[in-house]
Amino acid sequence: MKYIKTKRLILRDWQQSDIAHFIRMNQDPDVRRYFPNHLSREASRQFVIDAQKDIEDRGFGLFAVERRDTGEFIGFTGIQVLEEDGPFRLDFLPCIEIGWRLMKKHWNQGFATEAAVGVLKFVERHTDIKEVYALAAKKNFPSIHVMEKIGMSHLETFNHPLIADGHSLKPHIVYKLEIKKRRP
Repeated sequence: MKYIKTKRLILRDWQQSDIAHFIRMNQDPDVRRYFPNHLSREASRQFVIDAQKDIEDRGFGLFAVERRDTGEFIGFTGIQVLEEDGPFRLDFLPCIEIGWRLMKKHWNQGFATEAAVGVLKFVERHTDIKEVYALAAKKNFPSIHVMEKIGMSHLETFNHPLIADGHSLKPHIVYKLEIKKRRP
């Protein structure tokens, strides 16, 4: 089992018991307000399968996040590979993307920032990754705030190719962080 521990969180492999919570989270319109749609039950299940496969195959991925004090599943945080042959045609691809998504009741408590910092410490100590990127809708100020709190810098703005022209979420931003290597 892979895991990262922070003061209040455990970032770990996905468990079967996480799936129902993850499905509910992806049906919450507030959680999905910076996405063009909600994730279906099947898409949520597939996300979990794919995230766990990345963890097993690569040694990293989008980890399930659990509160240490309650044992509750609260969302995910981690890193994933964005491939060059995907829908994006950006100069920095392929790359490693850091990302997070938490259940609404766990917002505004510093959990996203804490989990992201935990992931970055893992990257510094246990990988040869030299830089990470983060992408978000330009109006997703909560995620942009986390990006800035963890030391990322604005790199560029682009129009998301999978979002319809004229949609308010089409403009996206990219942030970048150079990884400073530390030994365990």
